[in-house]
Amino acid sequence: MKASIVTIGDEILIGQINDTNSVWISRQLTALGVHIFEMTSISDSKDHIVATLDRLMGKVDVVLMTGGLGPTKDDLTKEVLNEYFEGKLVMNQEVLGTIETFFSKRGRTMIESNRRQALVPDTCVPLTNNHGTAPGMWFTREGTHVISMPGVPYEMKPMLLEQVIPAMAEQLGLPELAHKTVMTHGVPESYLAEMIREWENGLPECMKLAYLPRPGIVRLRLTVMGKSTEEAGRLLDEKIGALHQVIPEHIFGYDDMPLEQAIGVLMKEKEMTLSTAESCTGGNIARLITSIPGSSDYFRGSVIAYSNDMKVRALSVDPVLIEDHGAVSREVVEAMASGVLGMTDTDVSMATSGIAGPGGGTEDKPVGLVWIAVACGNKIISREFRFGGHRALVIEQASIMAMGLLRKLLAGIDDGGLK
Repeated sequence: MKASIVTIGDEILIGQINDTNSVWISRQLTALGVHIFEMTSISDSKDHIVATLDRLMGKVDVVLMTGGLGPTKDDLTKEVLNEYFEGKLVMNQEVLGTIETFFSKRGRTMIESNRRQALVPDTCVPLTNNHGTAPGMWFTREGTHVISMPGVPYEMKPMLLEQVIPAMAEQLGLPELAHKTVMTHGVPESYLAEMIREWENGLPECMKLAYLPRPGIVRLRLTVMGKSTEEAGRLLDEKIGALHQVIPEHIFGYDDMPLEQAIGVLMKEKEMTLSTAESCTGGNIARLITSIPGSSDYFRGSVIAYSNDMKVRALSVDPVLIEDHGAVSREVVEAMASGVLGMTDTDVSMATSGIAGPGGGTEDKPVGLVWIAVACGNKIISREFRFGGHRALVIEQASIMAMGLLRKLLAGIDDGGLK
């Protein structure tokens, strides 16, 4: 099955917002074995929408469109699709009832523009929107299914998962396919490929491996094609089990589990508490940790000690250490980790100190230099890293590496840094 993803909105083209919808939809469909023919963003104009449909009609099986379904004048998608598929806008009572319920639950009064959203082309199958007021629409012509959904992510996502994908499976049939993603940390993609080369060469022909890297993380996606669900599951379990024998220290989870969630699982299993002391990461590690539901069970708090004065006053770092070694040093970051550990009375802590840039670097301590420490009682792991890229990327990489060091400590993986 071949699909195209089209996002509609001038705000995307001028860079006012990011097109996260296309990436998310692509992931959902790719996981089901659907081939993504293209992803494109177009303007809120009749000519652009029509030209895009003309180009794709009869060439792909499915066109998934998002955006342009709101109640304002610049939202043209419904009217353009109605004309393109030679329909007539009619008041759909079921859609109207859904919109009325939406407003009633929120104690708000409907206005005429909201009511008009229940006007739906009579040439489409309406899709219920339980999280907003714009219904989706499903048209078919020349063997191509055109599915229009709202552009608001929290409205579009449940519509795709709960209505569109089940209908695609029933009406169009989806390829027989199974997949699983192995999450790895602590080794770059090229090195990882060399480490698992023999294992990869032993994969059966029905199984494909894709490397999906991002800062500090490499996802290994295994896909099995043309096998029954039971057979595919057996093959995946067998090969992933063998992979564990090759890189046990680098695997932390499956199926896009973030590192912060894996840490949360370990913290709860061990019934331990956590705190952070952050300088160059500016609270980003604490943000990641607290993004996981239930993190209040183990996370106690964070000190953002950005200045040297704060390191001394809030974390009890000896000023002589800063004077002798500099704020970005093993000695200072270990003192920060120990300081927050004692201050918060937690079991483990993480600390960072570095030069995120773009300025502030020297020949001895360049931009991208970051020291990270993780403390647990009298044990400390501390490491020096030299990250590349812009400021935000340095912060992201430092945050990931800090959590990676914590995972090693919690999992009992000794990389030579325990002392």
